[in-house]
Amino acid sequence: MQNDLRPLAGIKVLELGQLIAGPQAACVLAYFGAEVIKVEPPGTGDAIRSWRKLDATGTSYWWQSIARNKKSVTVNLRTDKGRALVKQLMGKVDVVVENFRPGTLEKWGMDPVIMKESHPGLIFARVSGYGQDGPRASQPGYASACEAYGGFRYINGFKDRPPVRPNLSLGDTLASMHAVIGVLLALFARTRSGSGQVVDVSIFESVYNMMESVVPEYSAEQVIREPSGSTLTGIVPTNTYLCADDKYVVIGGNGDSIYKRLMSCAGREDLANDKRMSDNAGRVQHEAEIDQAISDWVAQHPSADVLAILAEAAVPSGPIYNVEDMFNDAHYRARGLFEAVEYSGGELEVAAIHPRLSETPGRTDRGGPDLGEHTQEVLVGYLGMDEKELSLLQAENIV
Repeated sequence: MQNDLRPLAGIKVLELGQLIAGPQAACVLAYFGAEVIKVEPPGTGDAIRSWRKLDATGTSYWWQSIARNKKSVTVNLRTDKGRALVKQLMGKVDVVVENFRPGTLEKWGMDPVIMKESHPGLIFARVSGYGQDGPRASQPGYASACEAYGGFRYINGFKDRPPVRPNLSLGDTLASMHAVIGVLLALFARTRSGSGQVVDVSIFESVYNMMESVVPEYSAEQVIREPSGSTLTGIVPTNTYLCADDKYVVIGGNGDSIYKRLMSCAGREDLANDKRMSDNAGRVQHEAEIDQAISDWVAQHPSADVLAILAEAAVPSGPIYNVEDMFNDAHYRARGLFEAVEYSGGELEVAAIHPRLSETPGRTDRGGPDLGEHTQEVLVGYLGMDEKELSLLQAENIV
């Protein structure tokens, strides 16, 4: 392996919990060089190992992505001995990432207040549905419910239909990104103070953080933003349009000069030069007329022709891609958006993680580890355990 110049090289992270939000945050930290030790229950491991499509060994392809670069250690946290081991490991790392229900670590005697006494520099990234305090803190918080509570589901979809969820656990991924930001901020602060701190991340607040102008508009004028289908309320034109080959394209022509170029492409010089539509406020008043003109134009042409015309005119537009389109796209390949890992069936491509750093880039070193693959390495290397002690713990199903 090449010299590790990644920005988080030397940082040690202990990952507790399972599924998506916490583990995805640790995945990003590992990608950029942190040594991530993932604690899993013996025998079963993280549930994500068996979610969605599985390889011939019964392991999910998702696991190869979300657990990349990590070390797997099995410890039974339902036992006193198991919790004592994890508490010792906490004293050897820089960061703990956990996504248990709030109060769990306190119940186990390994919460930030306890750990600060012996390890004042330790940083806790605590990811939960509703945060570590408040009336809802103890409620189970899956992405679906938290996306709704955080305001996203209400504005997503069409007015005459039920609220729509994206076919992704968007809230979990947003929370993981907020956790990464928080960990990096806490690590930076520690260089000045020497002290660790708690990074309190909730899924619903991560969604709420994406609400743009929804809050101030309501505060000032009691305006409630409603769902708007494939358009964007108050910004015209930006929509999805059906072409002659039954493919959709997205067109964003909401800049004043861009709008004029777009309407010229559509053969509608009358609308391009209509003073009523010279700015966004005016275009909002005439949204239906503008959208109809664009729809009529694209319906006469294949999507490739529409996109080529708009690209030539520097009008923001693009196709709506599925994953097969991504795999076959030259720009995706040129940007290095796929990285190979070895797994039981051969070689598998996983998504590269961004941002891309010019001098200290992250990378995928390996796919997800086998269950308990690094238990001996970590317990011996970090805690000085000998083989006899390890054997006894294995016999008791502690590790």
